[in-house]
Amino acid sequence: MADPIRATEEPRVRVGYVIKPSGGRIRDIPERLRPREEADRVGVENVSDDLLLAIVLRSGIRGANVVDVARSLLRKHGSLTALAACSVAELASESGLGRVKAQVLKCALEIGRRLNEEGLPRKFKITCPADVVRLLGAGCRSLEAELFWVLHLDTKNGLKGSPFNVTRGILDASLVHPREVFREAVRCGAAAVILAHNHPSGDPAPSTEDMRMTRQLIEAGGVMDIKVLDHVILGKSDGSGQKPFFSMREEGVAKF
Repeated sequence: MADPIRATEEPRVRVGYVIKPSGGRIRDIPERLRPREEADRVGVENVSDDLLLAIVLRSGIRGANVVDVARSLLRKHGSLTALAACSVAELASESGLGRVKAQVLKCALEIGRRLNEEGLPRKFKITCPADVVRLLGAGCRSLEAELFWVLHLDTKNGLKGSPFNVTRGILDASLVHPREVFREAVRCGAAAVILAHNHPSGDPAPSTEDMRMTRQLIEAGGVMDIKVLDHVILGKSDGSGQKPFFSMREEGVAKF
């Protein structure tokens, strides 16, 4: 599995200027290239992810300006999608953040998630594995750590709320426990669930542990009268024409 912390990888950049880590103060950066000034000059939609984060965070810490802090966060987590999966407590433990900045950052990322949700049909219906891929978005393919989601469905396979993130990191039965998977399903009255997780390696083929975990969750769902309809693994397109995802139900590798 890929190391979720890749110190040599630069954050993803759109257009706009990327400031290299300086270790100094924000005032040491040329005025026109500071985060807010850069956003004014090229437009918010054209600045890089690190500058967007820097504007949200507002200030750095002793020995690291706010751009350094933002870039460090992106290096460690790999993407905005991975940052959005962190809790406020996890963000607050990061160097340069603290509770207040962690709340502000989490709120900003949550606004982005809700905007994406608003772009979906009012009652998004899951009819095939491709719908799961569409729902979770292309952003999950850039994640450097494995994330596990549960999609809660009504009796007509309509989505009940946003995909629920259970855990991040190495997937095994001790981390993805039926208690954690079905707790929210019971709370929201879901009739069925679809499981999904990503493979940072890009290969969506299930591992032995994926199969074992899936069978365990299918059995647990049967006991609780909440049907597990599928487990979809998201990978990356390799240009060979192979699907960038794997549906255990479609491939017949588990009895749903």
